[in-house]
Amino acid sequence: MKSTSRISSVSRRLALGAAAVLAATSASVAAADDGPGPFGVTALVGPTAESARVGALFSADQAGNLAGHHFCTASVVHSPRRDLIVTAAHCVDGDDAGGLVFVPGYRDGQAPYGVWKVAERYLPDGWAKGRDEDSDVAFAAVEERDGRQVEEVTGANRFVSGMATGATAVTVTGYPDSREVPVSCTNKPVAHSATQQRIDCPEFTGGTSGSPWVNGDHQVVGVLGGHEQGGSTADTSYSVVLGSEAGELYKDVVTG
Repeated sequence: MKSTSRISSVSRRLALGAAAVLAATSASVAAADDGPGPFGVTALVGPTAESARVGALFSADQAGNLAGHHFCTASVVHSPRRDLIVTAAHCVDGDDAGGLVFVPGYRDGQAPYGVWKVAERYLPDGWAKGRDEDSDVAFAAVEERDGRQVEEVTGANRFVSGMATGATAVTVTGYPDSREVPVSCTNKPVAHSATQQRIDCPEFTGGTSGSPWVNGDHQVVGVLGGHEQGGSTADTSYSVVLGSEAGELYKDVVTG
């Protein structure tokens, strides 16, 4: 049975996730006029320049034994210091969240681009003060490795607020807790409410919280989370609408 959180059960503070079996059930395989198909089909992701920007989150005490221990997804976004990742706020708000590591391009227990220690977390007031599901997005800065910042190693997408929901198709990439490689799905988001957006993509189960929604211009226009911490079923996922609160948080982070 699917939980109401997309965080893996290996995180002691969060809920169970269901097993992931890739499928195209309840998904359209037709190409849309404004983007390539098939839409609404989830598939494994190979190692590419784009997938290198997406990684898994682990507790720091698992850094030496990664296989099977990831619990959330995050991705590198551009910043002047080139050290920034974005994820869901509910992924990084626990007491032990300072002891986290980010592994971009994680695959089969390996860290092809290194293991990066989370140094600082940045949560919006709406989440920090009341766990408001409309504020379920957060940033984190990671420490440099060998004199380099993470963005220098992996590249980055751009974080964009104020984009109209469904203006373009997006690709969602994340790490289900039952798999050791990422999966992705492309579809067009629709409005769930004025503050939440949703996308139909099968088998985004526990561990996919924080997955970026990236459009064709390499812009992050959503982050899996929000309503029901990402959704109560595996086939429909949610994100907060990245509006003024998210935009101001990003601005504060990169200029502070």
